[in-house]
Amino acid sequence: MYVGIDVGTSMVKAAAFDAEGRELAVEARPVGLALHGGIVEQDMEEVYAAVVGVLQELTARVPGPVELAGLTGQGDGVWLVDKEGRPVRPAASWMDGRAHELLDQWLADGTFEAVFRRTGSAMFPGCPGPLLAWFDRYEPHSLDAAATALYCKDMVFRRLTGAPATTDVSDASMPFLDPRTREYDNRAVELLGLTHRRGLLAPVGDPITTAETLGEGLPSGTRLANGPYDLPSCALGAGVTTPGDGLLIVGTCLASLVATTDLDLTGEPAGLYISTDRPGHRLRAMPAMVGTAALDWVLSTTGVHHEEVDALLAEAPPGANGVRVLPYFAPSGERAPFVEPHLRAELTGISLESTKGDLIRATCEGIGFAARHCLEAAGLTGTLAVCGGGTRSPAWMRLLADVLGRPLKVVEGEVGARGAVLAAAQRYGVALDASAWTEPTRVVDPDAGRAAYYAKAYEDHLSRLAAARGRARG
Repeated sequence: MYVGIDVGTSMVKAAAFDAEGRELAVEARPVGLALHGGIVEQDMEEVYAAVVGVLQELTARVPGPVELAGLTGQGDGVWLVDKEGRPVRPAASWMDGRAHELLDQWLADGTFEAVFRRTGSAMFPGCPGPLLAWFDRYEPHSLDAAATALYCKDMVFRRLTGAPATTDVSDASMPFLDPRTREYDNRAVELLGLTHRRGLLAPVGDPITTAETLGEGLPSGTRLANGPYDLPSCALGAGVTTPGDGLLIVGTCLASLVATTDLDLTGEPAGLYISTDRPGHRLRAMPAMVGTAALDWVLSTTGVHHEEVDALLAEAPPGANGVRVLPYFAPSGERAPFVEPHLRAELTGISLESTKGDLIRATCEGIGFAARHCLEAAGLTGTLAVCGGGTRSPAWMRLLADVLGRPLKVVEGEVGARGAVLAAAQRYGVALDASAWTEPTRVVDPDAGRAAYYAKAYEDHLSRLAAARGRARG
């Protein structure tokens, strides 16, 4: 069997596949997030223990030799480890907002744009640049104690294999990697005042780093590949490799990805270019901060359970009886297709006559409009695949097809873990039929009438967003 490991923000999963890409079993374990005052952190030991735990459960459930394993996980944030790969402090999550004042300063003095023009990466508070600069200024002892500033999956790979600290070109893409040379841009490091911390950046394994496991979770000697991180791994798992084709990940983070061979460092600085294993081939990524997390907040606040969502979406008409939601719920603002650290969600048009269905439909519509905005900015011209937890709601998928005005190739299951296996197979020279592994579960076509309605509503969304951005800048 083939094993894919996906170390998510709130859930760690391991999936087993046969040689034809059929999903044999999945094991999952939740991991905690500590949120306080805009700071979002994770316990690295808890995360690693969850990885080992799901792997033990999976291999016990599906006995048999493991041909190879691929590792993926959440990107960005800062995971500081010592020379042995052990944590020196809790990990700062990609959702962390503590560095927003530094980002405000860089937006104002031109540093933000200067870095984008060199690397194609539009920084946000939870990416390594601002976080490392914040630690350097306010918590330098943590950097002094660290040997390397890793990403989530890199920490796990180091612990599973004992291999030296390294990362891959996909994770390194934000914000220091020059996408032309596929090496760190030392001038970008200098612009952020981090030259004296340059040694903390892990060497870039180009292509993906591989090593054999030591025996925790997986049998000793199992071949393991480190990367790519979850966004490009999902693109591989959904079969999005042809320039112009796109992927929408409706997960905790709402991520829009479009395959491209272009590199355009002009225009509004936003999103990033994710380097892939194939030199010259990239993903133009617009990873918005909040996807299903916005809906989860509304469901929790209204006391609605997930299994009720489809029926409530069906009750409310397009336009949600005038209720509108700008779905920018993240405490660190928004990062795609623009960077606005102080932007917050807005709910309007609510009255005593508004129903739970209106609020839930308006939230899903708002997320759809945000996705459309990101996909347009990323340059979508071809087909569109969609994956993530949101695909479990057929009604939401129909709504998304209408809001986006295009067919959706729904890819279900553990798409990130699937992509991690495909990346590992390529690295190890194992022949797998990628087209069979990435076959969509179903295709959802838009309704012409509703798509026309939402095309107009989208323009209204952009107008309301522009006004909200103006208020956020105060």
